[in-house]
Amino acid sequence: MKQLVCIGCPKGCNLTVDEENDYAVSGNSCEVGARYGKEELTNPTRVITTTVRLKNSSYLHQLPVKSSKPISKSLMFQIMEYLKDVEVSVPIDMSEIIVENILDTSVDIVACREVKN
Repeated sequence: MKQLVCIGCPKGCNLTVDEENDYAVSGNSCEVGARYGKEELTNPTRVITTTVRLKNSSYLHQLPVKSSKPISKSLMFQIMEYLKDVEVSVPIDMSEIIVENILDTSVDIVACREVKN
């Protein structure tokens, strides 16, 4: 049995996940907690936040970016390795797609800031 704190809402329920009983979740006060508990042990995901290089900007050298959806934790290092070589030019709009369908995951990497100069 694994103990987790649910991050699905501000309540922060203390979850118990029984790995030997089809990942049955107890301690949750809603369905979000049940889903989170099972997914966290079977296929944990996270939103990736990082930066990519920004060229031809007079005041910034890096652009903050994030994944458009949570992505499997097992792919995080591969994605970070890919992004370390990405370089973009201004202008950049907020939420502009910087890398489309990264590593064939159906997840885009998007800009978290607008840069116009």
